[in-house]
Order: sequence, then C-alpha cells, then structure tokens
Amino acid sequence: MTNIKNIIFDYGNVIFLIDFKRTQHTFTELGIENVERFFAHTGHDPLFDEFEKGLITAHEFRDGIRRITGRPDLTDAQIDNAWNTLLIGVPPVNHQILLKAKERYRTFLLSNNNEIHYNWIIDYLKSEYHIESNAVFFEKDYYSHLMKMRKPDTNIFEFALRENNLNVEETLFIDDSPQHIKTAQSLGLHTHLLTAPETLESFMYSSGLLEKEEVKIS
Repeated sequence: MTNIKNIIFDYGNVIFLIDFKRTQHTFTELGIENVERFFAHTGHDPLFDEFEKGLITAHEFRDGIRRITGRPDLTDAQIDNAWNTLLIGVPPVNHQILLKAKERYRTFLLSNNNEIHYNWIIDYLKSEYHIESNAVFFEKDYYSHLMKMRKPDTNIFEFALRENNLNVEETLFIDDSPQHIKTAQSLGLHTHLLTAPETLESFMYSSGLLEKEEVKIS
C-alpha cells in the first residue's frame, strides 16, 4: 500500500481475539432463545448497542439480560462471567506489530466497547503484559462507550478523523466487520477487511506496510 500515513485499527479480532460462539453458548445456557439473532457478529439486540454507546450503565445492562432471559435471580457475577466469555486475549506478536507500526505511522484505535469488557481488558493488560492500558500502542485510543457513539455509524469515524486532522486519502482502516468497512469506504478511507485465517501480523507484512527484519547469521 502506498501513500498511507495513518492507520486506524479495530480491536476485537484484529488485535484482541474474541469468540462470538462461546458467548452465544453461555447466553443459551442462561435461557436466551434464538441466540443467533440476539447476539452475533453482524448484528444484535438493541441492548448491546445502547451499552456500547454508553447510553446505559452496566447495572442497566445486567437488568436487561435478566429481563430478556426471564431470570431475575441471575447475579451480577453470573452475567458478567457469561458476557466476558467473548474475550480471549492478545497474541504477544500483535503488540509487537503495533509498536513497529507506531514508529512508521500515526496509529489509532477505534473500538466498539462497553464498561464491563473495558474493565476486564484493562485488568488483563495489567496482569498479562504489565501495562496500564492500550495507550502505549497508539497516538490515541477511542472506545465507543466513552464517546457515546459506535461503529458503523458515520459520526464516530468523522470525530476521529476531524480531531486528529487526518486526510482520508492517507488513512487506512482495518476491521473485521463488513458493516464497519462499508462506512469507512463511504467516507473515502482506505480499508482492509481482516478475516481468519489472515492475521494482523501476516497482513501488515504482506501488504508492505511493515518490513520484516532480516535475521543476520554470524
């Protein structure tokens, strides 16, 4: 890729591995029917949109789960544990890739997130990688629940572009969701849809955005 000076990264399944099937399974165990329509990669119940936009609190989200399941007996811990099954972790190589990218480009994170997952991720980064947050990897890291807007809505992209004075013709957006890619393309951004088995590492090198260091044999 040529003329790229800025890269905006998605988080889930671009940097941080997540598994929708695991969460669908745990939601089914809680009593949610038609879970594929309730919570999936390509769409979900409005409850999740509201939570990811920070329009409802974690307490209100949990009450929403209790209402939908018809199980007022569910504890906060049970709901949080089920919800957090989505989260797997970051392959160490991804952090290395981000640090290399930051040396060469202006880099940003644009993540649909929520209070419960965000807190889990921060604790995870502290315990597993001994860092306080993702801020070390980016010029700026954006989270939907703190911004009160989420992808694929146009306004969250426009905000990040405007605040950082980014030229769309020089900016690449990497995400694993087609609906998010579609919005970015409509704004004129370069885009890449990252889907398995491709990884962030393989894409960054195969695209020429990063160059592999030669191993010197003495």
